[in-house]
Amino acid sequence: MDNLKKDFAQRLLKIKAIKLQPNNPFTWASGWKSPFYCDNRKTLSYPELRNYVKLELTHAVLEHFPEAEAVAGVATGAIPQGALVADALNLPFVYVRSKPKDHGLENLIEGELRPGMKVVVVEDLISTGGSSLKAVEAIRKNACEVIGMVASYTYGFPVAKKAFEDAGVELVTLTDYEHVVAIALETGYIADSDVELLNEWRKDPAHWRV
Repeated sequence: MDNLKKDFAQRLLKIKAIKLQPNNPFTWASGWKSPFYCDNRKTLSYPELRNYVKLELTHAVLEHFPEAEAVAGVATGAIPQGALVADALNLPFVYVRSKPKDHGLENLIEGELRPGMKVVVVEDLISTGGSSLKAVEAIRKNACEVIGMVASYTYGFPVAKKAFEDAGVELVTLTDYEHVVAIALETGYIADSDVELLNEWRKDPAHWRV
């Protein structure tokens, strides 16, 4: 798995789906300042990499959650990856909205799940885990069993680790913060002096400042 995590980290850095700017931080939608930005949706624009993500996420489901009877993508970022994985596995696919539609049937889950189904959730990115676990809660309220989650990337924030443990959800990712930073350092993208700053940020991203 470590080889996969290194390889995928390198691929994400190469297409600039991940950017590291320790001295010129980004502002996330949450308002957090961050020296790190990840946009896995960029992988969709590169057919070879898109296929790589599809195959590796599919392999992760087969290895860790072979009993899956349906696949759920978390809107909006993981809808395409989830659909690709469901297609590869020939399983039913649904996606979970962040909030119910304000018209029509006011659906929170788009698609059809039968009560009692074993569902694997697909995410593109795990930060705090909040939106991902809201999707899990919605599926459970639909009388289905969430057997686990696969994702392309996780920051590995302590708050997210605790949230997943508390929710009883096993998370499997293709790569993570540690491997991205290691590859970025190895390739000269960042300097040794940047690593301490990045690690300080990850400990408490909500209150971090340069």
